[in-house]
Amino acid sequence: MEPIITYKERCRRCYSCVRSCPVKAIKVDGGFAQIMYDRCIGCGNCLSCPQNAKVVVDRMVKTQEMLTSGAPVVAVLGCSFPAYFHALRPGQLVAALKSLGFSEVHEGAYGAHMIAESYRGTLNSSTQPLISTHCPAVVDLVERHYPTLVPNLMPVVSPMIAMGRFIKSIRGDDTRVVYVSTCIAAKFEIQGEVAGAIDVVLTYQEIDKLLKNRGVSPVTLVEMPFDGVDPGSGRLFSLTGGPLKVFDIPTDFQDNETISAEGEAHIIGIVRDLADGRISPAFVDLRFCDGGCVDGPSRDKKLNHFYKRKLIVCHNSTTPAYDTAAHYRSSAHMPGFERTYSDKSRKLAAPGKDDIKRILHSTNKFTQGDELNCRACGYNSCREHAVAVFQGLADIEMCLPRNMQLIDEERGHLKQRYELVQRELERQAGDDAIVGSDPGIREVMELIRQVAPTPTTVLIRGETGTGKELTARALHRQGQRNDKPLMTVNCTTLTDSLLESELFGHKKGSFTGAVADNKGLFEAANGGTIFLDEIGDITPKLQAELLRVLDLGEVRPVGGVTVTKVDVRLIAATNKDLETGVREGWFREDLYYRLNVFSIELPPLRKRAESVPELAQHFLDKARKKLNKTIIGIEERAVKAMQLYAWPGNIREMQNVIERCAVLAKDGVIRLENLPTVFTTTFDSCQEFDTKRRRVSFKAERELQVVRTEKNIIARYLDESGGNVAKAARLANVPRRTFYRLLEKHDIIVVRRPKAIPR
Repeated sequence: MEPIITYKERCRRCYSCVRSCPVKAIKVDGGFAQIMYDRCIGCGNCLSCPQNAKVVVDRMVKTQEMLTSGAPVVAVLGCSFPAYFHALRPGQLVAALKSLGFSEVHEGAYGAHMIAESYRGTLNSSTQPLISTHCPAVVDLVERHYPTLVPNLMPVVSPMIAMGRFIKSIRGDDTRVVYVSTCIAAKFEIQGEVAGAIDVVLTYQEIDKLLKNRGVSPVTLVEMPFDGVDPGSGRLFSLTGGPLKVFDIPTDFQDNETISAEGEAHIIGIVRDLADGRISPAFVDLRFCDGGCVDGPSRDKKLNHFYKRKLIVCHNSTTPAYDTAAHYRSSAHMPGFERTYSDKSRKLAAPGKDDIKRILHSTNKFTQGDELNCRACGYNSCREHAVAVFQGLADIEMCLPRNMQLIDEERGHLKQRYELVQRELERQAGDDAIVGSDPGIREVMELIRQVAPTPTTVLIRGETGTGKELTARALHRQGQRNDKPLMTVNCTTLTDSLLESELFGHKKGSFTGAVADNKGLFEAANGGTIFLDEIGDITPKLQAELLRVLDLGEVRPVGGVTVTKVDVRLIAATNKDLETGVREGWFREDLYYRLNVFSIELPPLRKRAESVPELAQHFLDKARKKLNKTIIGIEERAVKAMQLYAWPGNIREMQNVIERCAVLAKDGVIRLENLPTVFTTTFDSCQEFDTKRRRVSFKAERELQVVRTEKNIIARYLDESGGNVAKAARLANVPRRTFYRLLEKHDIIVVRRPKAIPR
């Protein structure tokens, strides 16, 4: 398993890891940034991910398995341990590690002491520049990205590997060695050519966590001595210039033959200069981390570098206690410290000028001025990003300026679509406008105008089909929450349990079929309006829950324990007598008073006879559009019959009747005969009653019938001619002037029918 892993679900494509990676070993593909391990040098810079998408693989479980396996396990502390465990005395840390089950605890600084002679011997015999190899990140940098410098790498292992080989050469290969350090690259190193010397590398944080998990408090323990060999001045190895002192390499202020450097920028610059032949020193001592091993990726970030340096110097001055076994004093078992290196570089395709140009154009960069080089993608320039795109390391979507431009364009498109949708909604709202001019509906519209801009709860009352939902929509449309959602629910269409879930939501597993959390309508309508139709049909249990929402402004989902605050305006409607419900006990009195803050009573259609012609024409227009059928109008007798009808189904019934008549109309006019039989019976009865009441003469009654017949005949000729007066006059065989006078006499308005478009 690789030492660093990426959690795909955490990655938000901020490209922080691309930006921080010195060798661009991050590949953005499939919607997340992943490490390319064949290019990675293990520096650990990508671990600074703001989303914690990249983390070090936890090796504590493997360590615990080794400690309980029965095989001897030796702990080796890196040179910088005093800077992390500064609150403990060295002997207390030794005691704590042994309480975990480690059989021995060594100072890794002795490894630097052991390889010093190999360094001196190689330097004395070499005629080419040599690069130190105690930093695994530097070794990987050379092997993977500057392979021409592989022969210049010092053929000596790192102090960590030297310690592992030393301990196992004495105690046997069955001994397990755990190295504790700030270095992430060391986790990569033990998986390479030197595998087997060290079994596990742990960070200081991992050891600290392991102690806490096992309940070990080091400050309460009695100090114990270190095992192995006292490293002496090797303890200074982690400090700036420490390797040169430990290896006893003389330096001079003006000396250009020996270079000692730390930090990413210096290291990459020096390695590049070496590869290009600009410099040629005898020895280059390099450590990748700023501040050397003291400030590795797993350092204590709360402490200043110079304070940590002081802690290490003090540790070297006050030599800790040692219990060195006899077999460690003998040099007979000293292992070899040699190592070989190889070219591990990955050859990437080099793009041509046309390839770069094509990729730049795809990110809307057509001139040099378009190349902003903002580095938001993580690359130093737009052209460097284009090269990475060509090599499959990056996506075009990583370009922030391009994305911003696309967002601006999309915002414009969305604005246009929004305006189109808004106009369509306004048009539909116009279709659903309250129609009528009778005193009752004018009073309702005045009440709507007054209460709509307020957050007041409104109770709409009226018979079925009088337009209660239409009134609720008018209240929402004219209110201050019209830019927020209007949620409607009919309380009679759902069972008690389903209605509760619909209104307040539910948690996963709260009942059979609840396979996921569901947000209720009150929460979905937060900031807007909710309309509860037929509220008189809800059960007392739901009435209590609804009262809680109105009083406290909070909802609790079914099966949930937490509440959610909501700000919702409530509009309710009912066709029942709630006062009777309060008296009979099927409706809560407190809820009644909470709902009946502002009441609007909708008049039934039978009391709005003067608005019937206007309503009939409105529904006729809707039916004409729905059926795509030419309907000229409604004859006077049919309108009169509708005015005389009681309309038990109110507005809804009228809309259905008009649509039925529009289907049945054959000559483009809705006639009395097209209406249901009950309308004809009602009309004839009223006509007969009116005739008896007026007691007119035979001559007057005959004249009335003649006028009606004449008007119907003229209407028929007009219908047959498609509204063409001249053609209708010819069909009637009367002069055109005479036909116009007849039209004026009977107050007939001519509507010409559009010509059919030939196919």
